[in-house]
Amino acid sequence: MRYLFIERRFLRRFDRESFGLRWSDHVRRWGIAYALLIAGAALFQAHFAVGLNASASLPCGLFLIHKGELPQRGQYVAFRWPGGGPYPAGVTFVKVIAGIAGDEVTRADRDFFVNGAHVGEAKSVSREGAPLELGPTGVLPPGRYYVRAPHPDSLDSRYRLTGWISEEQIIGRAYALF
Repeated sequence: MRYLFIERRFLRRFDRESFGLRWSDHVRRWGIAYALLIAGAALFQAHFAVGLNASASLPCGLFLIHKGELPQRGQYVAFRWPGGGPYPAGVTFVKVIAGIAGDEVTRADRDFFVNGAHVGEAKSVSREGAPLELGPTGVLPPGRYYVRAPHPDSLDSRYRLTGWISEEQIIGRAYALF
């Protein structure tokens, strides 16, 4: 008998007429809040993104990306991977800008330097054992950036696979959250 009472109450709650009345009352009360929430989310998505660094290449794992903001030397940059190697095209990478247009990238053996400052040593093979070709050297042209990360296994501009990233690849400046 008790179950029959619960079932009737449940069915009454979801009959078309009472549900419609409750729904319209709910929308009248909370409609503005929902509209503001949707507008805020759309505005956020138009200017920002959240990036996750799944590797140990950077000390932080979660980033707020300000779309369209070009970072300066020493700041985090989020960019689209062009494809190749272990990652498909379009994956978001976060690295540190180590070189900008006009900077000179040099190499001594497997050590890379930007304007004479050591930025990393290139490995000959990846962690998976695949050979790694060395990245380019020379003066960075306009619209090109040398990117790096402090971890020795970072896939950055030390390697031809990454090379110098172009301004077209940049999503925006990344801010470390944690």
